[in-house]
Amino acid sequence: MVIVTGATGHIGNVLVRELTAKGITVRALVLPNERPVSISQLPIEMVRGDVTDYASLQKAFDGVTCVYHLAGIVTIGSGKRKILQKVNVEGTGNVIRACFEKGVKRLVYTSSIHAFPELPHGQILVETKDFDERKVRGDYAKSKALATKMVLDAAQNGLDTVILHPTGVIGPYEYQLSNMGQLMVDFMKRRLFAYIDGTYDFVDVRDVVQGIISASEKGRPGENYILSGEQITVKRLLEHLENATGLKAPRIKIPIWFAKATAPLSELYYMVLQQQPLYTSYSIETLYSNSLASHNKAENELGYKTRPIQEAIFDTVSWLKDHMNTMEDIKS
Repeated sequence: MVIVTGATGHIGNVLVRELTAKGITVRALVLPNERPVSISQLPIEMVRGDVTDYASLQKAFDGVTCVYHLAGIVTIGSGKRKILQKVNVEGTGNVIRACFEKGVKRLVYTSSIHAFPELPHGQILVETKDFDERKVRGDYAKSKALATKMVLDAAQNGLDTVILHPTGVIGPYEYQLSNMGQLMVDFMKRRLFAYIDGTYDFVDVRDVVQGIISASEKGRPGENYILSGEQITVKRLLEHLENATGLKAPRIKIPIWFAKATAPLSELYYMVLQQQPLYTSYSIETLYSNSLASHNKAENELGYKTRPIQEAIFDTVSWLKDHMNTMEDIKS
C-alpha cells in the first residue's frame, strides 16, 4: 500500500493513474471539502485529510510502505507567504513526522527546481544539497527550499527519502489549471493578444511521473534528482501552440519595462476573473533568469527520459479541447 498526498493535482492524479496501471494498491489523500474529479473513476482508496492536520495523517498513513508527498501550493503570485509556510513547509514537517511514527519505509518528495539557488547565465544547474531560503527569490521558492532541507535533515536522521525537482510541468490531465494551463486555454479561446518573451524549461507531466516512480524504486536514499525537460522561449512555445491548434499566435511582444510596471495590475485583473495570472513580477523574473538545468543524474541512475516539447504541447492541447467543460464544472 502506498499513499499519494496532493493526489488530485496535476502531477498527483497522473501519478495515481500510473501506479494503479502497475497494479499497485493506492490510497489517495484528498482534502476534506475537495471534489476529486480527476481521480474519482480510478480503482483506489480515498481518505479525507490534510497535510496541515497531523491527526489526519496519522490515520491515513496506517499500513503504508511508501509515501509520495506532492501536496503543496504552487503560485507565481504575491501575498501568499502564510499559506505557503503552512502547507509547503509545516505540512511537509507533518508528513515527515508521520512517516517516522508509522514506520514508513520510503518518502518520495516532489520539490521544485525553484528550491535551488539561481546560477548566473551560462551555467548549468545540477543537483546539490545546499538549500537555503535566503538564497532564492520569491515566497514559493523559499517555501520549497525550506521543505527540501527538512526532508534532507530527516534523511540524516534515518528516514529513507528521495527528492525530485521538476521544472515547469505541462501535459494532459490538468483538471485544475496552472499558469501555463491558463495560458493555453486563453490561446485556444483567442483571449491572448500579446506575449512576454523569455525562456524557461518545461517538462511533460507523464515524464515527471515516470521519474517519480523510478525514484521510488531505484533512487538512492537521501539523494535528489532534477527532472527537467527542454528549454524553450515563450515565442517558440506560442509557435508550437499555433501548429497544434491551427490558430494564429499573437505577434505583439510586450516590452519588459511595461510588463514589470503593469504586473501588479495583472494580478488584480486575474484575481477578479478567478483565474491564474499569466504574468506577475515573479514570473517575469523567472522568464529572464537562467533556467538551464541538467537531468543527467536522473537519466543515469533512474533511467529518466523525456519526450519532445512539441509532443507535450500537442497532447496538452488535445486533452484541454476534450475536457474544457469538465474543468469549467470543477471551477464552478
